[in-house]
Amino acid sequence: MSNLATAEKMIAAYNAQEVDTYVSYMTDDACEANYRGAVVREGKEGTRSGLAAAFAKWPQNHAEIVEKQAIGDFVIFREHVTRGPASDGSELVEPFDVVAVYSFEGDKCSRVEFIR
Repeated sequence: MSNLATAEKMIAAYNAQEVDTYVSYMTDDACEANYRGAVVREGKEGTRSGLAAAFAKWPQNHAEIVEKQAIGDFVIFREHVTRGPASDGSELVEPFDVVAVYSFEGDKCSRVEFIR
């Protein structure tokens, strides 16, 4: 499977809130981070627990791929994200766009960086 197809499957799992499927496409030491900044979720387990918490808070969370491109070991998506109402009653998060850069090692994603 191509890196582009893998990243698309990650987004499909993300939208279905299937955390185990999402992290199955990642290396064990993969992470999610702000672009050139702090790691937000570290390792498969950190990503699993962080996404599970996010999905519990925003059960209608959804990312739509607006643009996509594969370049070597990288896949770049422009995503439109909607959160929906939070389960804890916190203030509604307005929909937002993000550029996500998926880095690959072999057939697994090793890092996702978000530009927002």
